[in-house]
Amino acid sequence: MGRVRGRDAENPRARLDHGGIAEIAPSEFAGGFELIVDGTPQSHVDPEDATHLHFEYIVRMGAVIDQLGASASAPLSVVHLGAGALTIPRYIAATRPGSRQQVIELEAPLVELVREHLPLPRGAAIRIRIGDAREGLRRLPPAMTGNCDLVVSDVFSGAQTPAHLTSVEFYREIATLLSPTGVLLVNVADGPGLAFARRQVATSASVFPDVALLADAQVLKGRRFGNLVLAASATDLPTDWLPRLLAAGPHPAKIAQGAEVAAFARGAALVTDADAVASPKPDSGLFLR
Repeated sequence: MGRVRGRDAENPRARLDHGGIAEIAPSEFAGGFELIVDGTPQSHVDPEDATHLHFEYIVRMGAVIDQLGASASAPLSVVHLGAGALTIPRYIAATRPGSRQQVIELEAPLVELVREHLPLPRGAAIRIRIGDAREGLRRLPPAMTGNCDLVVSDVFSGAQTPAHLTSVEFYREIATLLSPTGVLLVNVADGPGLAFARRQVATSASVFPDVALLADAQVLKGRRFGNLVLAASATDLPTDWLPRLLAAGPHPAKIAQGAEVAAFARGAALVTDADAVASPKPDSGLFLR
């Protein structure tokens, strides 16, 4: 975020089914490459180092993922909603060999673009299914029901999360997929006031007994637009280590748990399929330096 994205005619591009443009461009400051969709940066990938997580919210997701399972290297069963440039699937394949991962992505042209120009590592057990994220959940192998260690929901149409992926009915479908200790991670984008994020916390907390939020301190205070990571589970989240970990970066960082999460969501109405709306669209100047 925070800089002009150049339009180099030589950067590989693809026209998406919804009419937008996906582009893979060299990252100006972090090395590697960025996937940009309709001017919005959506993913960063370092082909030389899959553990190099550049975007702040992705770093925070990685911090949670590192604590799942019997050890930091134990293989996981994972479902990803939204492909992007497959940053997190690559990270899990690199840090947890033997993990079995399913990715559901609506845009076939995006997947083809990423596979051609940022190919997946050999031997990674990553299956990509084309289709709507919510419909794709229902078409997963029955054996996955109740057995997933992790579900990552990071779906954007342009710069917004589609409405049907924000409701209590959606979260209930994910809950049936997770194991008793499984964890859901959601990328929630919101701006000043955090009205959308508060409803997402209230809605997810009506399904999952334990919910936490990880974000830049100023974003969590509702002072600027940004990404919050919502973590949820049917059992206690492994978060005792997070304050120390987040103190090491990216800065400034904050984790909200327990009473603080309850206060954050107090008074927020649950989102249902009947009244769901897409996440707020960021200001057009957000990605300009």
